Amino acid sequence: MSVLLAFAVSAGVLRLLLSPRVAVWFLDQPNERSLHASPVPRTGGLGIVPALALGMLAAGGDALVVAITVGLMLLSLLDDWRHLPAGWRLFGHLAAATVFGLAYFPAAGWIGLPVLVLAVGWMINLYNFMDGADGLAGGMTVVGFGTYALAAGLAGNAPFALASLCVAAAAAAFLLFNFPPARIFMGDAGSIPLGFLAAALGLIGWRDGLWPLWFPLGVFGPFVVDASVTLARRALRGEQIWAAHRSHYYQRLVLTGWSHRQLAVTEYALMLFGSIAALLAMNQPAPMQALILASLALVYLLAGRTVDRRWRAWTQAH
Repeated sequence: MSVLLAFAVSAGVLRLLLSPRVAVWFLDQPNERSLHASPVPRTGGLGIVPALALGMLAAGGDALVVAITVGLMLLSLLDDWRHLPAGWRLFGHLAAATVFGLAYFPAAGWIGLPVLVLAVGWMINLYNFMDGADGLAGGMTVVGFGTYALAAGLAGNAPFALASLCVAAAAAAFLLFNFPPARIFMGDAGSIPLGFLAAALGLIGWRDGLWPLWFPLGVFGPFVVDASVTLARRALRGEQIWAAHRSHYYQRLVLTGWSHRQLAVTEYALMLFGSIAALLAMNQPAPMQALILASLALVYLLAGRTVDRRWRAWTQAH
């Protein structure tokens, strides 16, 4: 029932947000980072987050995790409205990560807590960085949290599985309107809270013995690898890493001719591959886990090199 509630509320609210009188409130205007050419409403998070919050609470999910998630949605909505300085946004993200760390990992210590806060803060932001193509972040949410649910179910933790399914269900309803060609974007009010949930539930699952520490990175690998490698490259080139850009791997594929639909389907396949690999590896002996993860890393390396070659050929031709 909680999963159906999350899906129904998300779908219903999103339909309301697409009504002509409401759709003009928060339009995503094309800029130097965008891959779209005309304004699109970016209010999808207002459908996704309240829906998953209701579903998670109905499923017995942790109230503090839900509260932090909703708080991040409100902060991001304020940013969409008033364009908060980057420093204030980062402060809010790290404050949320700190509250989470102190509440759920009180024994982390003076070394472990900062590492945890930075890891959660990075996941919050990389999810936002990767929300730039039709269907991409929504599909990652369905696959990623669906994998969390399956892993938790296999480990015998039904409440955790249901809570994760509620997130996936709310995102699945969003995909009805966001799959290429998108009629609505999730915006920061969607991507920021979802990034937090990906990190928070991943860490809680590790704490509770549902999966190894590396498991969330394996599940959300396409997002983690693309965002992390792109940021590192920009930093090495001396670029302003906080400035808008279009140098992510997924962005370059679209710029070189891929359609949003082609990108989404290919990314879904990669997401599923990574999630299946993580599920297969999580209960294996350490050497087998290392072998599977090394194979997965090799796939990402080859995919990245392929996109790099395509980009070089395209830039030389243009």
